[in-house]
Amino acid sequence: MANGNKLRIENLTHYFLDGDQRVCALDDVTLDVRENEFLVLLGPGQCGKTVLLNLIAGLLAPTIGQIFIDGEPIKGTDRRIAMVFQQHSVFPWKTVMENVEVGLKYAGMPKKERRGRAQHFIDLVGLQGFEKHYPRQISGGMKQRVGIARAYTANPEILLMDEPFGALDAQTRYAMEDEILRIWEQDKRTVIFVTNNIEEAVALGDRIVLFSKAPAHIKEIYDLSALKKPRSNVSDEFLKMRDIISSNTDMALE
Repeated sequence: MANGNKLRIENLTHYFLDGDQRVCALDDVTLDVRENEFLVLLGPGQCGKTVLLNLIAGLLAPTIGQIFIDGEPIKGTDRRIAMVFQQHSVFPWKTVMENVEVGLKYAGMPKKERRGRAQHFIDLVGLQGFEKHYPRQISGGMKQRVGIARAYTANPEILLMDEPFGALDAQTRYAMEDEILRIWEQDKRTVIFVTNNIEEAVALGDRIVLFSKAPAHIKEIYDLSALKKPRSNVSDEFLKMRDIISSNTDMALE
């Protein structure tokens, strides 16, 4: 887009059926996402953040409103958008290399070319030396790196990440936050990252979009682009921003 925005979400409202009841998950959400920014969607659990990601990914169709990429309306899935899920979406019978290259294989890319591309992203996420390992032989954090590498091999312009570190222990989670920032700095993409963890949001986000409890609407947008990364979670600036956001949330501090 000419104004520097990669994605536009315009007057988005979404309902789903719960038995005989029509339930509103998102309520009139309008948001611009900038080119190559790391945007964090923060809000309480079950507030509609994942629903919004699924709408952007084209896995759901909005009830009301539209989503645009580069000024064009999104209709269904789009090759310019890839998604990393919270649960490890790896094939247990495939090696790390085979998991990372699987999309390229199904797309018909010749073996030598797809192996070279997969190897580039395996190296980028720090899994070199584990190409022949199976998922049972690697840690949870490493499985998540496999998912990130596989998403990158599709060469997406927008990478959606749905609480990708939520199932990890605290130490691994902190390490993966550092890793995803390192990867993003080396290979810039537009990233939309969902979390319900305030400290994770402050550590990662160029901007943080704070959502209300369901039905989700935008309560506030915080611009953190002036805070240099990586950020120390004990610095005055970090703690101040954490407290500001915490005082405005519909959830307990995490």
